[in-house]
Amino acid sequence: MIQVKDLTKRFANTLAVDGISFHVEKGEILGFLGPNGAGKTTTMRILTCFMPATAGTALVAGYDIFNDSIKVRQNVGYMPENVPLYHDMRVSEYLTFRAKLKGVPRRRRRQRIAECMEKCSITDVQRKVIGTLSKGYRQRLGLAESMLHDPKILILDEPTIGLDPNQIRQARHLIKELGRSHTILLSTHILPEVEMVCGRVIIINRGKIVAMDTPENLMNRLRGATTVSLEVRGPGQQIKDCLEALDGVKKIVWHDKGEISHYTLEAAKGVDPREEIFHRIAKNNWVLREMKREAMTLEDIFVQITTQEKSA
Repeated sequence: MIQVKDLTKRFANTLAVDGISFHVEKGEILGFLGPNGAGKTTTMRILTCFMPATAGTALVAGYDIFNDSIKVRQNVGYMPENVPLYHDMRVSEYLTFRAKLKGVPRRRRRQRIAECMEKCSITDVQRKVIGTLSKGYRQRLGLAESMLHDPKILILDEPTIGLDPNQIRQARHLIKELGRSHTILLSTHILPEVEMVCGRVIIINRGKIVAMDTPENLMNRLRGATTVSLEVRGPGQQIKDCLEALDGVKKIVWHDKGEISHYTLEAAKGVDPREEIFHRIAKNNWVLREMKREAMTLEDIFVQITTQEKSA
C-alpha cells in the first residue's frame, strides 16, 4: 500500500531525510520510530503530500505522490502530531465541515460522523466548543477527523500524545481494530504501545533507516548476554560462589546482602543457566524465592541502535 524508494528531503543545508526506502503491506500496522529530529514527521508529511520531496519516489495506495497528489489524499487519513482545529467551532459542526471537504456523500455523512465519534469516544462532547476541550479530547477529535472518509491508509503521528492511561489503552485498542480494515503507519514515543500493536517497526535516525524488522527479530539480533535476576534465602557469599562456578557465567552482581539476597547474573550469549541454577540451589537446600530472565524490550533496542548511530 505504501512503497518508498530513495526518498530524500533537504532544507537548505540540512538533510532531513536521507534516501530512505521501505514498504508497508496492505493491512499492516507499521511502527515508525526515531528520536526527535530524526525525520519521521517530515517523511509522513511527504507521504501525505503536505510537502514535496527533494528526490526519490513514493507510491501511496498505488498513486504517485508527485503526479497524483489528489488521489493520494483521497486514500489517506492523516493525523499530525499537533492537530489543526478550529477552536471556535463545535465538535459536530467541525466534523460535518471536514466531511464535506473530504467528499463524504451527503446521504452517509451523518452516519459516518456518528460512527467516528463513537469509535474515538467523543460523542459526549459533540456539542461542545473545541476550544474548551482538553488536550486528550482534541487528540481524539483529530483521530476521528482522519477517519471520516474511510481511507485505505491511516498515517498517525503521535496519536496518543496528551491522553491519560485509560485513554491510551482505548486508543491502542482502536488502532488494532482499525488495522483489520486499514493499513496504518504509526509514529509514537510510547514504545510499549508499538510492541503491542505493530507487526513491524522501522527505526530512523538522522534521516536514515537504521533498523527494520519485527520487534521479536530485532530483539533476537541485538540480544547479547543472557541476564537472569534471582532472589535467594541462604548464605549470601556461598550462593554467589556457587553461581559464579556455573558454566557460561560471565558476571554476577550481589545486591541486598542479608538473609535474603538478590543477584543479577550475566551469562554468555545463547546460554540459559536457569535450570542449572535451580538444581544447584535445591541441592544445597537454599530457598529460591524468585528467578526470571530479563527480556530485552523495544526501548532497549531503540536506545542501543540510536546510541550506536550517534557515536558512529
